[in-house]
Amino acid sequence: MSRPGTYTITTRWEDEDVYGHVNNVKYYSYFDTAVNGYLIRETGVDIRRLPAYGIVAETSCQFKRELRFPLDVEARLAVTKLGTSSVVYEIGLYQGEDPKPAAIGRFVHVYVTGEDRTVTPLPDEIRAVLEPLVTTLTSAV
Repeated sequence: MSRPGTYTITTRWEDEDVYGHVNNVKYYSYFDTAVNGYLIRETGVDIRRLPAYGIVAETSCQFKRELRFPLDVEARLAVTKLGTSSVVYEIGLYQGEDPKPAAIGRFVHVYVTGEDRTVTPLPDEIRAVLEPLVTTLTSAV
């Protein structure tokens, strides 16, 4: 059984660069995959079919150590701010037995509707699975 707020990502051959480690841009892809994969898994719905969807308003990464292929990456999610129409995630990327994260990311979703991207409240299904992840601590992952 995985711990609450986790999502496992399988690294791919193409994730590594010529320097023999996962390229920095892949970390941002892992953040996006972890958040959306977690939301789909936990809500049990295709989040693309909800009346509102999250768009990335901000993202950043603190690189601590290298990630490598072919080991899985465990993404641990915490919510540091759950607003009416936005959510701020802190995401730790872990690999192997090291108890420290290889990277810590900040990922901000703002929820919008339709083609005009009107800001709107988070759908109830999303809020319900994020509330248990709320923490006031930074580096909670």
